Amino acid sequence: MAILNWLRNLLRRQVYTVREINRRYAKPRLKTTPMVKIALLMLRIYLLLLVVILLYKFFTLIMG
Repeated sequence: MAILNWLRNLLRRQVYTVREINRRYAKPRLKTTPMVKIALLMLRIYLLLLVVILLYKFFTLIMG
């Protein structure tokens, strides 16, 4: 029972730490230009495309 309490407290501390970090960085401190926002959006789209291609390749190898 003591181990479960210890794990529960450990998990609570970790969740609190993550929430504190998220609160601290919720609002960006740097000003971004529209060009930077567009570049970041393109990088996100590119990353999603690569993940889709990777998953497609994985499933075709498994099924084939």
